[in-house]
Amino acid sequence: MDEKQAAKCLSELGNPTRLAVYRLLVRAGPDGMTVGDIQRRLEIPASTLSHHIAHLVWAGLIEQDRQGRTLHCRTTDGMMNALIEFLSAECCEGFDRNNETASA
Repeated sequence: MDEKQAAKCLSELGNPTRLAVYRLLVRAGPDGMTVGDIQRRLEIPASTLSHHIAHLVWAGLIEQDRQGRTLHCRTTDGMMNALIEFLSAECCEGFDRNNETASA
C-alpha cells in the first residue's frame, strides 16, 4: 500500500458511520453481509447507507456483488492488514535526531 491509498482509506474510515459499517463487515468475516442486514443492524436509512458504502468501495475497503436482487458486501481481501502494515512499517526504527523535520 502506498501513502495515497492509505490516506484515502483513513479518510473514509474517519466518518463514524463508515467506520461502523466497516467494523460490522470485519466481524461478519469473509462471507460479508447483505446491505439489508447492515441497514437493520446499524439502523441506517437505505439512502444514507448506500452513500457510505459507495465511499468504502471507492477507497477499496469493501467489495460488493449482486446476487439476484440482493446486494452483498464484504471487506476487500487483505486491505485491512495492508493498511495496518503500512501504518506500523517503521515502528520503533527511530529517526535521525539531528534532522527533526518531517518529510511530507
